[in-house]
Amino acid sequence: MPSKRSAARRKASPSGGILLRYRERDTAYGVTRKTTNRLARKLGLSETQVVHVALANLARQTLPRYEADNGPLTERQMEEIRRLQPHGRMKAKASLF
Repeated sequence: MPSKRSAARRKASPSGGILLRYRERDTAYGVTRKTTNRLARKLGLSETQVVHVALANLARQTLPRYEADNGPLTERQMEEIRRLQPHGRMKAKASLF
């Protein structure tokens, strides 16, 4: 029968985790634990936070930040924008240029 301690530990992390295997030497696609530890000390973070910061930076560099446009707005979309905008203050334009 599992102990209360191990059951509580499983419940505390509902999102699960990943196994991180450090490299034997620093490369373009991985780092050693020593490098992670040096980064942590330099930044005043834990090793886990360093990994999260690195992944967040990679996500910002690699993943699109917005959905790609699917072409110009339809007339129905423009009518909805016109309906929602305050009267007399702004005008919806079909183009920025």
